[in-house]
Amino acid sequence: MISEAVIKRLPRYYRFIKQLADGGVERVSSTKIASALSITASQVRQDLCNFGGFGQQGYGYDVGKLKIELAAILGLDKVYDMIIVGAGNIGRALAGYKGFKDDGFYVRALFDIDPRCSSINGIKVYDMDFLKTYLQQNQVDIAVIATQKDSAKSVADALIAGGVKSIWNFAPVELEVPEGITLENISMSESLYVLSYRSKNRKN
Repeated sequence: MISEAVIKRLPRYYRFIKQLADGGVERVSSTKIASALSITASQVRQDLCNFGGFGQQGYGYDVGKLKIELAAILGLDKVYDMIIVGAGNIGRALAGYKGFKDDGFYVRALFDIDPRCSSINGIKVYDMDFLKTYLQQNQVDIAVIATQKDSAKSVADALIAGGVKSIWNFAPVELEVPEGITLENISMSESLYVLSYRSKNRKN
């Protein structure tokens, strides 16, 4: 069983290795990775050994190979079809983020209780009344909830009833879902509170 802490570090490894690959770097040491991510070299080696290691003593890691391996571990070696429920500020920002496509995440549609435009960044915006039909007619790998707090639970229930198995929740509420459904609750306020705490306790 891979620990939650290791899983949360994997995207950081991938992002750093991808940057190295994009910059033409061919190999990297665990010490270099550790320095960039503010962890220890032994932690890097231990984390990667959970999945096979990939490094060679005295050589380090082949950047190109490690990028491919990490992408496969994270499931980034396939395409994901996404929808966003909620076409407010957060929904619009997510729909306009170009980086999703780079990693194989494609936003196919947006839904809103009161659509004020027909499309956002070329992505069709539908009325919420069409959500059930859309889920019946289309494969949706990941659904993003970007609604107000009060409607998030009912939206999640509708998505689950429509067969969605993975939900990325940006609504300011901790959702609970049945077993078998993958849920990631994102709290921007929580991150801001951590930043505030660290700023307050920073040594001058």
